[in-house]
Amino acid sequence: MGDMVQEYLKIAVEVAKKAGKRVKTDFYKNKNIDVKENFADLVTETDHAVEELIFNRILEKFPDHKLIGEETVSAGGHCELTDDPTWIVDPIDGTTNFVHGVPHTCISIGMAINKQPVLGVVNAPILGEMYTAVKGQGAFCNGTKISVSTISELNRSVVILEGGTSRVPEILKTKVGNIKAVIENCHGIRCYGSAAINMCYVARGSHEAYMEHGIHVWDIAAGVVILEEAGGVVLDPSGGELDLMNRRVLAGCSRTVAEQLSAITQNIDMERD
Repeated sequence: MGDMVQEYLKIAVEVAKKAGKRVKTDFYKNKNIDVKENFADLVTETDHAVEELIFNRILEKFPDHKLIGEETVSAGGHCELTDDPTWIVDPIDGTTNFVHGVPHTCISIGMAINKQPVLGVVNAPILGEMYTAVKGQGAFCNGTKISVSTISELNRSVVILEGGTSRVPEILKTKVGNIKAVIENCHGIRCYGSAAINMCYVARGSHEAYMEHGIHVWDIAAGVVILEEAGGVVLDPSGGELDLMNRRVLAGCSRTVAEQLSAITQNIDMERD
């Protein structure tokens, strides 16, 4: 298994670099934008092109593997996680940033075997950062080992929270309440607009925690491995075990910090992937 996962990592890095070149080129051009669920949920030609590029290369190398991709699912495709080796891809995580010329945008490529994430590659080409991890072998940024913050108190932490794309009044009300509760109990909050980058920031130790309701499996599959391999924890915001398909995440530099964040915030139930 170890040798095979190394082979998978090699392909994931290769295709993430190739996709990164396309994203970087298109980042500086005018974009053709469509909306998905609502006016705040965006997709571009680049999202579709990059997903196709990634899937074609993976299927060329591993024709019997399964694929879950944001744009395929959004277009009415299937989103089912089985025990088979499954690549879980977000071609552009941070599409709104991409559209607006904000550099926090990335390609996220995760892989799960027996429904467990085993590999993660997050390439943020405008930032010049490539995060990689294989289960049991540590996490790296541009080849340098990374590890989480050693802070154990929420009131000494920087926490990442997101507004998200939902505009449902009850959901927004709970999110705003959570933002207030967290601001009252930490050094400060940040918002980067990319779940994968958020998880990598906790992994590299520059932020202590990240919580979001409304994400999808393709937003976090790669980040889960990177963060855990950097010594962090990924939980459900309730404080229980993470369910990859449950559309919510709580990431912490430690279980202590994560549980402190869980205790002061309200959970939101989202429709499953």
